[in-house]
Amino acid sequence: MGRELTKDERTLVADMLVRARTAMAEVEDYSQEQLDRLAQAVAWYAGNEKTFTRLAQLGVDESSIGDRDGRPGKRFKIHGVLRDALRQKSTGIVEELPAKGIVKYAKPAGVIASLVPMTNPALTPPVTGVYAAKARDAVIFSPHPRTAGTTTEMVNVMRAACKAVGAPEDLFQVVTKPSIPLTQYLMEECDLTLATGGKPMVKAAYSSGRPAYGVGAGNSSIVIDETADIDIAAANTRMSKTSDFGSGCSADGNIIIQKSVYDQMVKALEAEGGYLCNDEEKSLLEKAMWDEKGNRTFPTIACRPQQTAEVAGFSVPEGCKFLMVENQGKIGAEHKFSKEKLTTLMALYHFETFDDALNIVHDIYETGGKGHSCGIYSHNDANIDALARLAPVSRMMVRQAQSKANAGAFTNGMPMTSSLGCGIWGGNITNENVSLKHFMNYTWVSRPIPEDRPSEQELFGEFYQTTVE
Repeated sequence: MGRELTKDERTLVADMLVRARTAMAEVEDYSQEQLDRLAQAVAWYAGNEKTFTRLAQLGVDESSIGDRDGRPGKRFKIHGVLRDALRQKSTGIVEELPAKGIVKYAKPAGVIASLVPMTNPALTPPVTGVYAAKARDAVIFSPHPRTAGTTTEMVNVMRAACKAVGAPEDLFQVVTKPSIPLTQYLMEECDLTLATGGKPMVKAAYSSGRPAYGVGAGNSSIVIDETADIDIAAANTRMSKTSDFGSGCSADGNIIIQKSVYDQMVKALEAEGGYLCNDEEKSLLEKAMWDEKGNRTFPTIACRPQQTAEVAGFSVPEGCKFLMVENQGKIGAEHKFSKEKLTTLMALYHFETFDDALNIVHDIYETGGKGHSCGIYSHNDANIDALARLAPVSRMMVRQAQSKANAGAFTNGMPMTSSLGCGIWGGNITNENVSLKHFMNYTWVSRPIPEDRPSEQELFGEFYQTTVE
């Protein structure tokens, strides 16, 4: 059994909640212009290149996972979140539906408990913070213990942004010494929990007795048919797989290729820095990447392929950017490579007809990753439609690098976020990208409209006036 919550921890949470609610009261009457200015300040203080680079790299140093050189590029997500926030209303009347006599008013959600994963200790707080500031919420951040220092520093930066525009700093607070009992208690006491992280964290959030937005596990899969531009597909797949060394749930893990272009695609992936492992190397990788209980091993998570190979007992060229294993016909709980990889490694499959591809997709998601995402490189609209109808996912990217596109990009219309809802498939309450709308309550004001009552014949159609025994 875990340890009990201490009296000091209980007192700490109570004090933080009082300060959070006091801060919310101070911004309760802020105009839309004031809220926009506050959101801009938070985004700039946290998302300017110098500050974010320092803290993004600190997060890698603290956790020992992720790409130290590449992670600073995630700051552009903050820019996108700010763009989306500034284009929406968050106070007073935010939507009118005259034909239905409906007017909607936005209100704050309240004090939010934000659980921060070790993979994004510098990004998750400002993404959450921009939306929360816009919505007049307060946030108490609970970091992953491995990256508590990074999260604490980022929250202090966000507090400085509040002070710069005359807003209360206690809109943002952080638990500097996180523990499981303290985090569980925090979720029980706050108005809403935003859980971005692993399955245990999300389960705890949903068990807190309070409303919660959680995310689901990924096992992102890509279908590549014979109409695809192979070079673009290979470049995007490499980009998605290597982003932050594959730490994200959206990183392409399973590549399902039409047999007529399979060899061409593999060569294109090799040209992008892929290394195709032989059977012996694949066996060594499986033993190194999963323990006896089937859990992923920490030394091979979100690291360079050279490190994964070294742990497994072989070597790959220095120029190698990711590993590939052929996994045809090996899908299911007993076949580890058909599951989420969380590192710079992808599994390859091939298919003859598109129905074969759909069967592979079905089997992969029965193994893991239901609700998260998939993608396709195709110029055949019938194939795109067929995959969309079958895949049990909340988002499907067409001809895009999933890890760069699922959570919103400047080249697609997905809402910008760092939290991806996976719907009922993934044990979540929403399929959507968690964004501004999820940070607010709404009051629906209804006025009378002309009667909208179809006749019984219109309603019941062919069944109208038939005899029912």
